[in-house]
Amino acid sequence: MPGPTLYIAITNHGFGHATRAASVAAEVKALRPDVDLVLATTAPQWLLDDYVLAAYEYRPVAFDIGVLQADSLSMDLPATLAQLQQIQAHQAETVAAEAAYLRQRGVDLVLADIPPLATAIAHAADIPCWMMSNFGWDFIYRDFGSAFTATADWIGACFGQCDRLFRLPFHEPMSAFPQVEDVGLTGGTPRYRAADLTARWHLQTPRSRTVLLTFGGLGLEAIPYHHLAKFPDWQFLTFDRDAPDLANLLKLPRRGLRPVDVMPLCGRIVSKPGFSTFSEACRLGVPIVTIPRDDFAEGPVLVRGMQNYSWHRIVSPAEFFQGEWEFLAQPLHPPRTTDAIAQHGSEQIAQAIVDYLT
Repeated sequence: MPGPTLYIAITNHGFGHATRAASVAAEVKALRPDVDLVLATTAPQWLLDDYVLAAYEYRPVAFDIGVLQADSLSMDLPATLAQLQQIQAHQAETVAAEAAYLRQRGVDLVLADIPPLATAIAHAADIPCWMMSNFGWDFIYRDFGSAFTATADWIGACFGQCDRLFRLPFHEPMSAFPQVEDVGLTGGTPRYRAADLTARWHLQTPRSRTVLLTFGGLGLEAIPYHHLAKFPDWQFLTFDRDAPDLANLLKLPRRGLRPVDVMPLCGRIVSKPGFSTFSEACRLGVPIVTIPRDDFAEGPVLVRGMQNYSWHRIVSPAEFFQGEWEFLAQPLHPPRTTDAIAQHGSEQIAQAIVDYLT
């Protein structure tokens, strides 16, 4: 007898939503291998494969756009608004088509991170829609000014139809959601022993001077790699295939290896604000050096959360892009609270899903 079917709709913005949703999908399959899993997203399949080792159906469909960006820090707001208005204008056709697919596929539950239209799609097929996130897109768009107000209102109304929200740490209030359940941090677990990776790559630098440079799926063109020459006794790791060839910079393979797999090698990571990166680093106790991002409403929320629970250092854009990278040798700041943060969000969400599907 076939098992129940879970459909996970993932927002198409960077890699972080995909990796945290995939970490939940992997836990669901571990708890109940007979769950028939559909991952609906245009995030690259290789990225999902790095987190979900079990069988699943990849459905490359998009129901939202997030924010259109040239890289991890540069946004195109006019183009974003135009595409959002197109999505809203074609809502009826999109909902009807995907609801028909859900019925045909025999889907029992929809989990979304966090396309607003997922609620309408699920309910059109008479299926519950659960969501997971630390922010809603209405929160992001409202911060862009009055031109986005009508769109933010429409999205808030979509979220108001959500049957159950798993609210992740480092969150905004998410007041549009009627049913809110707080859970812990999400993310993957390292698949390799640190000693094995150290031996594979012949690394000799101590962990305290090993740094992962990671800027998400969109990357960052302007990383001033030339500053690394000033730190010959440090080891830097990157997944950036276009990075220059430097003696102290190891370019890691993007397939089959994830940032979380190499974090245990590192004394710190240097990153833009990103939930999944911060979450996985906090789960592993790896300090974070970050550039604040005040033009994206989630950025300050993430940074405040990170400051509360992680050893850290905040670096201004000027220090990062025009400075001499003295911040690497400067001391880290301790967490602002001694309270522990819940760490098992992926497992909590997966268990709730399995309980519902049983």
